[in-house]
Amino acid sequence: MIRIAIVDDQEVVRAGFGALLATQRDFTVAGFAADGVGALELVRAEHPDVVLMDVRMPVMDGIQATRRITESLGEDGKPRIIILTTFDLDDHVYDALSAGASGFLLKDITAERLFDAVRVVASGDALLAPAVTRRLIGQFARLRPPDGSTPDRLAALTPRETEVLLLVAEGLSNPEIAKRLFLGEQTVKSHVSRVLTKLGLRDRIQAVITAYETGLVVPRSARRSSEPPRPPSP
Repeated sequence: MIRIAIVDDQEVVRAGFGALLATQRDFTVAGFAADGVGALELVRAEHPDVVLMDVRMPVMDGIQATRRITESLGEDGKPRIIILTTFDLDDHVYDALSAGASGFLLKDITAERLFDAVRVVASGDALLAPAVTRRLIGQFARLRPPDGSTPDRLAALTPRETEVLLLVAEGLSNPEIAKRLFLGEQTVKSHVSRVLTKLGLRDRIQAVITAYETGLVVPRSARRSSEPPRPPSP
């Protein structure tokens, strides 16, 4: 049974998500909160597996709450956090992902996608598959220039692990990476696991953010702006 906490400052949103989730036999709603402070109390009291967290709330917003939850609880006690947002380019989502969230959903998501997302995150994976997720991460990465720490942060990785991290950051799944590198899927899974362990990351989304922040991956717009202008055609 997957225990889910719902955090949103709008009662109708809390009720709506709660009613949808209650239709699934493998879900149970662990409780509701209307702001980040309430979310912290709810997580400590109910120990949910997944938290659906709104971004913009009074008292304490979803970013602060996500950071507090991931920092204050022990590894075994950390729920997986899915950020809820109304805007597909909400610039706060990047901060929430960096704070330890495992992905995000738009509030107009369909019921089936909501159910799938909760199950994916509860299983320990991250919400990287939808194209909109990759687009958002890339968009936020453009706002954060590389921090120049590539040698320090990535030095522990082998060349193959670095290559795998690069492909993860491009949004490829394990089967796609296996096909690209002519490796078995289990081998790729092992490489990804070692990358996460060596870099102290929770999941693939954190790996993508690290790849962008260290400059391992350079957004297309940044590459274009740094390229010398082409001479005019004769």
